Amino acid sequence: MPVRYPRPSGGPVSERLVILGSKGGPAIRPGGPSPTSSLLEIGDRRIVVDCGLGVSRGLVEAGLALSALDLILITHLHSDHVLELGPLLHTAWTAGLKHTVRVLGPVGTKAVWDGFLASLRYDIDLRIEDEGRPDLRGLVSIEEFGEGLVLDEGGLAIAALRVDHPPVTECYALKLSHGGRTIVFSADTAYFPPLARFALDADLLVHEAMHPAGVDRLVERTGNGARLKAHLIASHTMAADVGRIAAEAAAGHLVLNHLVPADDPGITEADWTREVRTTWTGPLTIGRDGLELMLPQQEQKGKSHEARHTA
Repeated sequence: MPVRYPRPSGGPVSERLVILGSKGGPAIRPGGPSPTSSLLEIGDRRIVVDCGLGVSRGLVEAGLALSALDLILITHLHSDHVLELGPLLHTAWTAGLKHTVRVLGPVGTKAVWDGFLASLRYDIDLRIEDEGRPDLRGLVSIEEFGEGLVLDEGGLAIAALRVDHPPVTECYALKLSHGGRTIVFSADTAYFPPLARFALDADLLVHEAMHPAGVDRLVERTGNGARLKAHLIASHTMAADVGRIAAEAAAGHLVLNHLVPADDPGITEADWTREVRTTWTGPLTIGRDGLELMLPQQEQKGKSHEARHTA
């Protein structure tokens, strides 16, 4: 029998997607966006997808009490997706977390958490003794997953698809379904046609994107020259190819996220839009920190599905 954890209190939640961090890569710059993280509130679940630097602040600014954290999903273990996993959970604990938070991630996620606990042992033990807090180590459940069905409970189903993000092998797109709605996160990936079938008829497809004109500019700014450029080309998806995936998936709405580059003033929202519009004519949103999209209701989902298949 699967372990059943009590849902956190706090009543019904909004049904929305919030892009907390829209930037690909771990570096941050003055006035620029934060690395990747998202909040999905669907049904009575509060789900964080990836924990790049800034996720705790982003959640607070999105109006979520950290003590109400429910479920955290990690797509892979690059630092711009997992660097603030431990600090987020610790900060939620200091904000009054008392129920169990589940963390679902690829192989290696438990080692990341255990390493964080070891590094903060002094502080954790001190706060338990001095402030009477529950033991943080008993409030977090780490569950490592591979390809296939990851979770199926209370009307929420989560499936994982291994994508192409060399040299990382444990990197997974995630499909979350609840109440007739489907939201797909691509994770980091090169152009990967099987993702279109995985995301078929998704209401929202949240896909990473790279702008061709920005690659050389980014390499020049950050260094590493040819090796960094080779990594970017081999491991990420050009914006026009993202449009191809969305079109083949008949997605209801395409959201670009994990933008490379995201903080280059020479690459504007209009530039991103022009690239995607060469292959995708449907609803499009260019991600930015703090962007909020409301999820369709079930009756809206039905109309949207019918329209896409009769067009």
